[in-house]
Amino acid sequence: MTTTVRTIEAVDKERWLDLFRQYIAFYKAQVTDDVIATTWRRLLNQDDGMMALSAIDENGRVVGLAALVFHRSTWSPTTYCYLEDLFVDPALRGTGAGRALIDAVYAEADRRGATRTYWVTDNDNATARRLYNGIGELTGVAQYRRPEPSS
Repeated sequence: MTTTVRTIEAVDKERWLDLFRQYIAFYKAQVTDDVIATTWRRLLNQDDGMMALSAIDENGRVVGLAALVFHRSTWSPTTYCYLEDLFVDPALRGTGAGRALIDAVYAEADRRGATRTYWVTDNDNATARRLYNGIGELTGVAQYRRPEPSS
């Protein structure tokens, strides 16, 4: 499969929503429709340091997505690029779409002068980690979160 990557466009919305919801379900998370709508607007308008890329197959169909957040750092005078979301249609994994997205993320980070590009995934996400092990360095950093407030 031939994959091209470009910045998301308004015409991508329906397919992006489908893939993004699959991504959320994969991580067994819950994100409300209003937050998803806000995220779409931020990504499309490149607000708040956010932007998104779409992987497109040879038929013009969106087959994957990447959401990036560019932010300042206390450890660098430059920006960092956080690859917050990366998802490829499960039926098309192993076709090079994920690699094409990450290559495009690296290119955008370089274009913006970001000195670090990073992302996280679940320890047991073996499919993604096979790709990541070939193109990134595992840092060994453990991520902690504040517990969700109880209702």
